[in-house]
Amino acid sequence: MSDPFTPEVSARICKHMNEDHADAVLLYAKVFGNTLEATSAEMLKIDAQGMDLMVKSQAEAMPVRISFDHELQDAEDAHHTLIDLVKQARQQANRS
Repeated sequence: MSDPFTPEVSARICKHMNEDHADAVLLYAKVFGNTLEATSAEMLKIDAQGMDLMVKSQAEAMPVRISFDHELQDAEDAHHTLIDLVKQARQQANRS
């Protein structure tokens, strides 16, 4: 089976998330990347196992890897998983 996350698919998802959902990407970094001091985050890559972010704070910029709880099957699975993750992150952030 070929990898459904070609560089083109990853780039398309990242572009969409960074342009239209930057707040969600920052929330992923803060909650799942344990970088509460983050001021911005950019999704660099997504694959079947997780996503790579570049997270910036006042002090530094650092790469952060966030693993998924299951292996993604395709771009549609990625879409649903990213929506579920932002819901979980919002719930966790509201509890803090």
